[in-house]
Formats: sequence, structure tokens, C-alpha cells
Amino acid sequence: MEHVLRRLDLTSLPDDRTLRALLPRPAVDVEAALPAVAELVRDVRERGEAALVEQAERFDRVRPAAVRVPVAEIRGALVSLAPEVRDALETAIARVRVGSAAQVPPPSRVELAPGAVVELRWQPVDRVGLYVPGGKAVYPSSVVMNVVAAQAAGVASIAVASPAQAEHGGLPHPTILAACALLGIDEVYAMGGAGAIAALAHGVAGIGLDAVDVVTGPGNVFVAAAKRLVSGVVRVDSEAGPTEILVIADASADAELVAADLVSQAEHDELASAVLVTDDAGLADRVDAAVARRAAETPAAERVRAALTGEQSAIVLVADLAAAARVSDAYAPEHLELLTADDDALLARIHHAGAIFVGPHAPVSLGDYAAGSNHVLPTGGQARRVAGLGAATFLRPQQVVRYDREALAEVRAAVTALAAAEGLPAHGEAIEARFEEAR
Repeated sequence: MEHVLRRLDLTSLPDDRTLRALLPRPAVDVEAALPAVAELVRDVRERGEAALVEQAERFDRVRPAAVRVPVAEIRGALVSLAPEVRDALETAIARVRVGSAAQVPPPSRVELAPGAVVELRWQPVDRVGLYVPGGKAVYPSSVVMNVVAAQAAGVASIAVASPAQAEHGGLPHPTILAACALLGIDEVYAMGGAGAIAALAHGVAGIGLDAVDVVTGPGNVFVAAAKRLVSGVVRVDSEAGPTEILVIADASADAELVAADLVSQAEHDELASAVLVTDDAGLADRVDAAVARRAAETPAAERVRAALTGEQSAIVLVADLAAAARVSDAYAPEHLELLTADDDALLARIHHAGAIFVGPHAPVSLGDYAAGSNHVLPTGGQARRVAGLGAATFLRPQQVVRYDREALAEVRAAVTALAAAEGLPAHGEAIEARFEEAR
């Protein structure tokens, strides 16, 4: 039997470092893109609007009539939006609002001693730039994920950038504009790729674009490289690359559901990763057969097959579900699905994943739109150290210190002793000044 997905036999697991090197990944090298992207970023920083227009002509094959989208175009796109799409977007917005609001941490207060209090409050940044990619699909859902999270955090100033579209007269896709209108966003720019990230980070006076404090949103390798280059100027979210799904399934799983979910993510891009980890060779065969059929029947068949047969996709055979959890943690997938006889027991073993979807009725595509979770997630193993997008992305914890005289007296000696030990006597003198007799 010819397999669509290549097989990787890991029934005997190596050490974790070796394991990470063996696992399937797309051939995406942000480091290699940096020199070319640095030129694009520098050009936008130095020449502003002229550079953005030239980059749109070069990469998007269109000259935008205006880089800043007129408000009338944004509002007009909402008027023209199909009712069923508007309803779907409003459902997604409502659910993501609830999910994002729950992510905002409450303020806290700790009293270390009588009169010695440290409070923690969470403050939003002033302004954010949110990137929505173009490419092979249209992503109004990414508008929802980015904007709603920022609004839940309390961000007052929000700018959205999305590539100019030749098919739409140099404007971003009208569904993108309509989603912005639904969310009350009227600052939208027709700019894409590395240039858009540079413009948001540095500002472009000629089009009224003020620099932002945080840049977020998914994109290709050039967007990821641009984020890396501007990260000393603004905060960025993860360097999101091609999408990933890893499914852990055992003999109890429905092979058709597993196949449908693998194909759904392969639909995004030829570099998308679709990985099944299973301890059951029979399930592997059933899934592969179902994938072959579904991949041939789907409208994006050519793109799906390229993703599924690429080096970044595979069926990984393991000895048991404990080994499956080890493989998943070594991979640290963007999206992880659990389809086993005891998903909660398996979940307890999992540590690294962007988002986890548990059970047969929680597919990744639900999270892409209306689960109430956020679909902007770390890829390429970054989930080992980076969180997905959420309200916290736009928040900063601030400590507020309140001490009265008696509380300060209690630690007076400790502070002055440490100040002296560090060779900073004026630090100690600032404490002692509070106890000097009034002159």
C-alpha cells in the first residue's frame, strides 16, 4: 500500500534532543530571510509611504490608490457583506470576547507586614499594530482574534494592516475591511509583508501612521523575519510560520475524523504540517487511506497533497500513549488534538502546545473561528517558551508599593546593609533620611 503520509517509526524513543531533530518540520529558515528583509525594513523606515507603495507593486502586483484605507471604504465593505458571513463573524466576535475577557488577570494585593503592601495591577499598552495576512486565503477571523484580544485588554488605539489586493483595486480584501468595521476599527492600511511590520513599528508620518507599542499577527517567513528585526523597537508576539496540527490518537479514534482534521490544516499552505502520532498501526493505515481520499476530493487538492507529502508531515508510530506525549512535547505543536480512550489522562502528560483540542467534537477548525479561544499561536516549536495571542499580550504587570513609617523601620537595617554591601551608600541614606529628626 502506498502511503500519502510518510511513516516515522519511533516505537523506540531516543533522548529528547535527538527526538526533536527527528521530528517532521517544514524547511523554513527565518535566519536566511533576514538580509533581504532588513533591506525592506530599512527602506520603509527611511522612505515611508514611497517604499510601501513600491513594495506593494513588487509583491502584491498592485499600486494602492491610498495606503491608508478611506473610512468610507471600510464602512461600505460592511454594507456589502453577505448576511450569513456577518452573522458568522458576529458569533465569532461574541465568543472570542468572552474568552479574551477571562484572560485579563485581576489586580492583586499582598500585605507582607502591617503597613507593608505590594499591589499588582495590569495596564494595557497605549497602541498596537495588528497584521492580517493575505496570500492563498482570506482571514477575517484573524482580524477578530487580534482586535478582540487587544480590546479586551483595554488598548485605546488600534491599527490594522493587510496586503493590498489587485482584485480589489489596491484595497485589502473587502471581508477584512468589513470585519474591521464590525469591530469599530477605522484605522486600516493597505500594506503587507515585512514592509507592513516595519511601518507599524517605526510609524510613517506621511500617511498619519503613528508607531505602535506592540505588533502581532500571523504571516509568512518574511513577516516573521521582520518581527525579529523590529523586536528591539516594539514588543512582538511569536514568529508565526506555516500552520501545524499534531493529532494523538489511539485505536478508539475515528479515522475519518483524524483524516478530516489533518486535511483541514493542510489546506492552508503547501508548507503546512500535518502529523499523526499513534500507537496503533491499524489506525495509521485507516487514517492514511481516508486522507488519500479526502485530499483528492477537496477543492484545494493540489495544495493539500503538497503539504501532506512534504517532509513536514508524517504518521509517527510509537509504543504507547506515554511515548506519544513525549513526542508531542518534543514537537511543541501549534495545534494539538487528543482523540483517545482517556483524553484527560493523556492531557495530564502534556506540557508544550499552543492550543489543545480535546475529544472528537473539538476540532482545530473550531478554534480557528468560534471556540472562543485565539487562533494566533506559536509555531515551529516555539510553544515550548511562548504563549499564544491573548489579552495578556497587550498587558503589562505593574507593581505598586505602599509602606508606612513603621513598616519601613522594620526593614531599615536590611536595606542599608545591602546598599553598603553593593557599594551604593546613597541608597541607604535615602532610607535613613526618613528617620532623621526634623531640623
